[in-house]
Amino acid sequence: MPLTARIRTRDGWAVSHAVVTVTDGTGTQVLRAEADAEGAVRDATALAPGAYTVVITAIGYAPAAASALVTASGRAEVGTVTLARQGGTELPPPGPWTVDPAHSSVAAVAQHLGISSVRGRFTEFAATVEIAPDDVTKSRVEAVIRAASIDTGNGTRDTHLRSADFLDTERHPEITYRSGGLTENGSDRWTVHGELAMCGVVRPVDLDLAYLGTGADPWGGTRAAFRATAELRREDFAMNYNQVVQAGIAAIGTTLRVELDVQAVQGESLPAV
Repeated sequence: MPLTARIRTRDGWAVSHAVVTVTDGTGTQVLRAEADAEGAVRDATALAPGAYTVVITAIGYAPAAASALVTASGRAEVGTVTLARQGGTELPPPGPWTVDPAHSSVAAVAQHLGISSVRGRFTEFAATVEIAPDDVTKSRVEAVIRAASIDTGNGTRDTHLRSADFLDTERHPEITYRSGGLTENGSDRWTVHGELAMCGVVRPVDLDLAYLGTGADPWGGTRAAFRATAELRREDFAMNYNQVVQAGIAAIGTTLRVELDVQAVQGESLPAV
């Protein structure tokens, strides 16, 4: 195999859509090859012994160049070439990812009596992430939350939250979120643009997203971690109930802070563990 190379991201993941171009000492292109699904380039084109320039390009990445010396045996091993994303921002490898509810949390925090916070979480939800291969800003997120799974640690309060005063779970059993794209906000930070449907109302809601990294799990899979936050106004979703206590202080704040801690597993389904 005259020419071999491995194309990787800075995190060590394969860049399957990379293109390798080889030019000779005169600048003439003598070879063009594409990486396979493992980011490997293996091309059998015969090259004359000598020095060559290898340029590696991939959509969404800064191009990289390397030198290759073809020996008398006709072999040229470029080795591993690392590509950096345009702007220096990394994301997990492209393709589908499935959120693992057992290792993720969907929480909301509301101010109580103007002096403290009440924290709740939804215990039943499902979500998928699709990392776009060519333009990461076109990546997508979809999530479905069972509204009645709200848990604040207080049964009476949870029953009230499920009522028509708040989530109205009998009429609107699901809360959904669907994104329409991302905007880069710096290294490893993004704004996710999407629509939240809750209590029969659909509103645009942006998530402030941080990518925390990717790694192997004990079950042979690959996991990526994210943290995201958003601010919601209750009145935007027809949750206008409140009780005014002394000095005009509202019992419950008008805004909610949503906090998401997410682990996603690479693939279209969760592994059996």
